[in-house]
Amino acid sequence: MLALLGAGALALAPAPEAHADAIRDRQYWLNEYGIRDAWQVTRGAGVTIAVIDSGVDAGHPDLAGAVIGGADVSGRGAEDGTQPVSGPGRTHGTMVASLAAGRGSGPNEGVIGAAPAASLLSISLAFGAGERDADDQVAEAVIWAVDQGADIISLSLTRNTIDWPESWDDAFGYAERHDVVVVAAAGNRGGGTEQVGAPATIPGVLAVGGVDRSGMASDNASSQGITIGVMAPSEQLVGAIPGGGHALWQGTSGATPIVAGIAALVRAAHPDLDAANVIERILRTARPVSSTVPDPLYGYGLIDANAAVRVSVPPVVGNPLGSVAEWVVVHRRAEADAVVAELDGARSPIAREIPQGLPEQDVRPLVAALAPVAPVVGLILGVCLTVAGAVAAGVLRFASRTPSE
Repeated sequence: MLALLGAGALALAPAPEAHADAIRDRQYWLNEYGIRDAWQVTRGAGVTIAVIDSGVDAGHPDLAGAVIGGADVSGRGAEDGTQPVSGPGRTHGTMVASLAAGRGSGPNEGVIGAAPAASLLSISLAFGAGERDADDQVAEAVIWAVDQGADIISLSLTRNTIDWPESWDDAFGYAERHDVVVVAAAGNRGGGTEQVGAPATIPGVLAVGGVDRSGMASDNASSQGITIGVMAPSEQLVGAIPGGGHALWQGTSGATPIVAGIAALVRAAHPDLDAANVIERILRTARPVSSTVPDPLYGYGLIDANAAVRVSVPPVVGNPLGSVAEWVVVHRRAEADAVVAELDGARSPIAREIPQGLPEQDVRPLVAALAPVAPVVGLILGVCLTVAGAVAAGVLRFASRTPSE
């Protein structure tokens, strides 16, 4: 069953005015992962990130002016996707959005995203008993985001299975054909997701794992899997929640929008790059954790926003994480059309010619009478044919001899 990712959030009381920057001070990743340095080049202006989640509270002070559009695929949210839905997970989408493209409520106040000048699309969905089919919601949301011009799609959710429905083949293939970078959460071991699940297993999708404050793979907030592309902070996170407040939380739900924001910085700094080369930059500039790259646990390493924006990276002709379209060709066996063969009617038996004057009933006795001598007759015929062949060969050789022979 599909589920939004993210450990339970701990709400923070509003800070006194004299300490209004306390929320911003908690965002350690801005300095430690090169985000502030990357802002010297770009803050993501002109790039649109689609947040497919529980809905974004566009009225939060930290998100003022960030949400430029949206939709609801749950059937019970606001048409523009800005009414948080999905029960206990209703705060989720707003937290995710704030880490991707939050503006902060002042120069040094509130939550600021990795790409604070990028625009957001909010697509609200709801999972659980009594809700619309979750797979259909995700497929519709992805296609809607692409049609509305999203450059990046952020998915902090998991199917908890490595496979996915065929409707996702079409949706994610559509995003691939339209040059959209798709970023998805690897999942949280602390939430019961031991292995990376779809959509983070889909070829071409940038799967994000989580690390703790020291840069080590999080025991509670990151699943393991060979499809992980990069690692980003997933513990001691702070995000905006509906109604104007903030909360502490953990999980790859938070790591994913941070990477989505960094992808927006790359697209803004290098508008000529296609999605494949945006992903290539993010992977190649990540800081390796071991001598094995990609590492089974850390992927290509820890995300580095400044390097992703500034470092020269050779171009590639295809997505280094694969292609969902090519995967479909190899792994989805189309149902073959029924083959109808039209055959001519059975021909009539070929009758043996009956000797004239010999009644049909006399044939079988005649055949039976000749049966004992058939081997002898065959042997005589064989000898005769052999002799005739030898004579013919001798005549031919004599006729072809030269005078000197």
